[in-house]
Amino acid sequence: MTTELNEELNLFDDEKSQIWIIGTRDQVLHQINEFYVKRIATDRVRFTPIIPAPFAKGKFMTVLER
Repeated sequence: MTTELNEELNLFDDEKSQIWIIGTRDQVLHQINEFYVKRIATDRVRFTPIIPAPFAKGKFMTVLER
């Protein structure tokens, strides 16, 4: 899907999709950087701060809201 088509979508703030990234801290940071390089995320500030995952021992998580 091109950017032009994405801009035509009428989405409200409560209807935005979320992409959850869960893994080791290094895996999460790597995935954030990869999303940025591949332009899946236009800015790294679109990700929530990296926090310990409450449901996976020793794992961390972040969320990208699009």
